[in-house]
Parts: sequence; structure tokens; C-alpha cells
Amino acid sequence: MSLLEDLSFPIGPYERPAKITKDHLLDWINSIKTFPERLSKMTAWLTSTQLDTPYRPGGWTVRQLVHHLADSHMNAYLRLKLGLTENKPHIKPYDQDAWAQLPDSNLPVEVSLQLLTALHQRWIEVLQQVKDWKRTVYHPELEATLALDDLLSQYAWHGEHHLAHITALIEREGW
Repeated sequence: MSLLEDLSFPIGPYERPAKITKDHLLDWINSIKTFPERLSKMTAWLTSTQLDTPYRPGGWTVRQLVHHLADSHMNAYLRLKLGLTENKPHIKPYDQDAWAQLPDSNLPVEVSLQLLTALHQRWIEVLQQVKDWKRTVYHPELEATLALDDLLSQYAWHGEHHLAHITALIEREGW
């Protein structure tokens, strides 16, 4: 793996388990439950200059990354609710790179951290009550049908993936 790949995927690329177990589901729900607090602790002490440092060459800044996480997790929550309330709904893809360039990505990270805390409280309430993890959504960009347990797996990985970006930057910079 090249240095850029290491910086891009510090925990490795997403890999769906061959068989998703109840233990996987519980671990992923816990990861999502604890995510806002872990992200807040990791970024609370960073200076504005540090927040405006890209996590890798050509990558987003830590500030953009925090705002991206709020954007992504809002979409995840809505996708879950659509999957629970509609029959194989088509979910809406979005251009995350374009979103990261919008003016709200320059706001203080506390705005998105507060949003993530409230959002995850609601998300966890729904996740803990899911009865049928095999309900599906259709992702037109991927041209794939995804079960709700697939979405949970991907978003749990997604949070850990970006936490690892920030951790690796902090370690490399000696902050």
C-alpha cells in the first residue's frame, strides 16, 4: 500500500463481513452511539490553524471533515428512516466534495459537533428498535440494493475511518 493509500484509508478500505451477526450489529450501534463524544474529545482542543490543516495532501481540512461527518450522518439517518418506512426506496446520492466547499464548511466545528450529538441521539433511538435489518434501499449511484445492516456497517466504518484520519494527523504533526 502506498503512503497516499495509507493516509486515505488508515483503517483499510471498507469491507462488508461475509455474514453479519447480532454481535456485529451491537458493535456498530455502539460505535455510532459513542461517535459524537469521541469526535468532540479529539477535536475540542485543536486550534483554528490545526482545524484548517488537511488530514492528507489534497484532502479536506479537519474542519471540513467534521462538517462532512455531520452531512454524511444526516444522510445516513434519513436513508435508514426511508428504508424503514418505504418499500425499497431510491436514496439520494450527493456530491460530498461539492458539499465540502459550501460556506457552512467554514463554520466553527462546534456547530456540527452539536448537530451530531443531537442527530446520533435520534439515530440510536431508531437503530435500537430495528426489527428487520434486511429491509432494503436502492442506491442509484452504486446501482445496488443495500440492506439496512449494510448501511449500518458502512456508516460505523465511515465514522471510524474519519476518526483515524484525525488521529493520524495529530500523531504525524506531534500535536
